[in-house]
Amino acid sequence: MKEQRFESVWDALADTPGEAANLQARSALAIALTEVIKQRGLTQAEAAKRLGVTQPRVSDLMRGKLDLFSLDTLVNMLAAAGLRVELRVHEDDPAHA
Repeated sequence: MKEQRFESVWDALADTPGEAANLQARSALAIALTEVIKQRGLTQAEAAKRLGVTQPRVSDLMRGKLDLFSLDTLVNMLAAAGLRVELRVHEDDPAHA
């Protein structure tokens, strides 16, 4: 079996650079959202009500089931929590292009 090395965990999990970028973005948003829920001391039921989703949906989020959440969904949930998402776009390292 040949050993493979990847630049990041996202590259290892994804088939394309675009998919890797999407996973990374969803992960960052999901982490931010779960941290806010924890910091505010919300139960999953309370968080669900504030975010406009079901409690099982919050459970999925807290368990890190990224495959169940789109970028749109995570941005909407963050907005419902009173948070704003800011994006930064930059060129890749030329060595990796």
